[in-house]
Parts: sequence; C-alpha cells; structure tokens
Amino acid sequence: MRRVVLFLAASAAVLALAWWVAHLPGTVAVAGFGYSIETTSPIAVVGGVVLLLALMLALRLVMGLLGVPGALRFWRRAQARRQGDVAVGRALVALAAGEAAVARRQARRARDLLGDTPQTLLLAAESARLGGNRAEAEACYQALVARADGAFLGLRGLFRLAVEREDWAEASTLARRAEALQPGAGWLREARLRVADETGQWGGALSLAGPDLPEEVLASAAAQQEADPQGSAKLARRAWKANPAFPPAVVAHAAALRREGHEARAEEAIIAAWRADPHPDLAAALLEDVTDAKARLRLAVRLSNARAEHVETQYLLGRLSLEAGEVGEARFHAERARALAVPTKRVMLLLADIAAAERRDAAPLLREAAEAPADPAWTCGQCGTRLAAWQPACPACHAPARIGWVGPRALGRAETGRQVLVAEPVELVQQPAGTGIRPAIEGA
Repeated sequence: MRRVVLFLAASAAVLALAWWVAHLPGTVAVAGFGYSIETTSPIAVVGGVVLLLALMLALRLVMGLLGVPGALRFWRRAQARRQGDVAVGRALVALAAGEAAVARRQARRARDLLGDTPQTLLLAAESARLGGNRAEAEACYQALVARADGAFLGLRGLFRLAVEREDWAEASTLARRAEALQPGAGWLREARLRVADETGQWGGALSLAGPDLPEEVLASAAAQQEADPQGSAKLARRAWKANPAFPPAVVAHAAALRREGHEARAEEAIIAAWRADPHPDLAAALLEDVTDAKARLRLAVRLSNARAEHVETQYLLGRLSLEAGEVGEARFHAERARALAVPTKRVMLLLADIAAAERRDAAPLLREAAEAPADPAWTCGQCGTRLAAWQPACPACHAPARIGWVGPRALGRAETGRQVLVAEPVELVQQPAGTGIRPAIEGA
C-alpha cells in the first residue's frame, strides 16, 4: 500500500512539473557564430535537460576509456592471484604426498604468480628440502628471516636443517633467536629440549620446567652434566628441594654433600627418600664406598628401619645377608620379598642362590626365575625402552622427562593363584654379632 501511495505521489509530482514547464511564458533566443536560435521557454528547458544528459553520458564514456588500462591490470592481478592460489594448493598436496618434483614446480609457479610472500617462500623451501636441495631450502629460509612477517618461519626451517646435519651449536643459536620472536611457543620447548638432550646443556632448559617437565628432572640432568663441582652441587640441591623423593636428585645431592664432607647429611637424605619410596639407586648410593659385607649389611639395616615392609628393603637385606654369610636371614628376607610383590627374576635368582648356599636343589627356582616377570627398571613411558640407568630423555625416541621406574605391583592375599603372606608391621633390630638380623614380630 505504501508503494502505491509513493508511486501515485511521484507521478503527480512529475505531471505537475511537466504542466508547469509547458505553461512557462516567454521565449528563449541564443545567438553565436553567425547563428541565431529562438524558441519558446518549455522547449528550451527540455532541450537543456537533454543536452546535459548527453554531456554526462559522453563524460562517463571518456572516463571509462581512460580506465581501461587500470582495469586490465586489476583483472590480470586477479587472474594471477587465482592461479597462484591454485598453485599453492597443489604444492601443499604434493608436499603432503611426498612428491618433491611436483611440489617444487608448483611452488616456483606460485612464486612467479604471487611474488615472494611468506607462504610462497615457505613452500619453495619445504619443496626444496623434500627434494634434497638443502642449499635452495636454506636460501629460501634466509629470505624468510629477512622479512618481519616471516622471520620465525625462517628460523624454524633453519633450525630443522641444523638438526639434520647435527650442528647443535647452530641449532641452539637459532632456537634462542626464535624464542626472542615468539616467547613461550610450544615448538620452542621441544626444540630447546632436543638441543639439551644432544648437547647436555640441561641448565639452559631449566626455564622450561612445568607440569609436563618437572624441575627435579631438568635440575638433576643439569647437575650430572655440570663440570664445576659447586655449580653441580647447587643444581643437585635445587633438584632435591623440588622433589626429595626423586632418586636421581637424591643421589646427586648426596654425592655433592659427600664431596663437601657432610657424610651424615648425605645418609639422612638417602634414608628420608627411602622412607618415602625405596629404590635400588638409593641403596647403591648409600653403599658405594663400603666394601666390607658386614658393614654393608649394617647400613642396609638403617634403610630397613625407615621402610621395612617393602620388596626393595627385603630384597636388599636378603642379598646382603647372603653376601655376609647369614644364609638363614637371607632366606627369611628373600621369602618376605617374594610375598610382598609379584616375584621377579632377581627375587627368584636370590632364592636360587640361597638354595645353592644351603646345598639344596636350586633347579626348580631357576626354572621359576626364567618364567618370572622382568625386574623393575627405568622405562620410557612413550616408547617402552628399558634403560640400565636413569636419563633425562629417552635415547631411543628422545622424549624428555618420560623415564620412570616401572616395578612390581603389590599382591593381595590370594593373588597369582597361590597363598601369599600379607605384610604385617615389623621392626628390624640389630642382634648381637653372629646372630644376624631378626624381625621383632609377635609370635615369630
């Protein structure tokens, strides 16, 4: 309805204007160049309007003709852009498919059509790297580094080339330059950890400590690699304070204390860690300078008083008792170790050694040892590699902070299909010389 009203109003206005022009009085005369034109006012008005429209049309036509070159340039740029985008897509597909020749050809076409942009330079570098042309790849990465909007991409590419040729000094420099551009980038954590793994410069990676990279792991690794004794002691103490129960940190801290002459404090740190979670590395650190079998057994008793009913404690007492000639005590502790957890190879071999010492047939125990589960060991949580000693990163898959101690699980009353002895609280006490170690259990 509104449109109808507006149409009628516009029509009425046009008719009124036409009626007004048609009834204009007087005449209009124009003279010039020997010519004279005279007409009525209405015709002059209509002629002026027609002439004005003709001039506007002519001006528009001229402007259009003058803009043809610019329009052609714009069209060519648009065509190049579309074809360049197609070349970029084809290069990406070729890179994903591993077709180096196609990727390189399409990357070159993209550069020709779009120029040297971060995208085309990166495609050219990656295609050259895929094809084995490292010189061309490095040149493209260097061109990226020279651009403010592509410097990080260039540094990352140069870092990868440095890693491939195992130039760890250059890789470390490139990682630091990249970190200045993008502080805290996730890739940089992996890059710096890889460099630290290869060069042993774990101290420089301490700033990366977090939930996925515990400080005690990085500090322990740095303490192991530090040549300066004072610097190593500071790093070991930092690792120990971060986690007083982490065996590598405790061992490093205890070694530093011993170098400073604080033997008692070193033993206290080891015993406290044993109380939290017994570990054979802790026992080895405590006993490393002791050669006498009886003295080693006395030190083991100190550990047992901290955490008696644990498989590591009972196995340690059994092995050291056997070495000290206390065969009966060795058999008691070995049986306790067998009862406290799934018996692994070392426990069954200890029982076989004890049987041999008692002049009994050890063959059945040796057969059980052959079929027993593997002994606990430092194991990579990512690839499953078992290691003889703790390392900050897995030597197989280079995963940092994934090496953990995988040990036997605790047993219940009837687990593994046989009756087992359930641990009861005991107190191990030192007996007079020649009697060995006896558990103070009521009714024993």
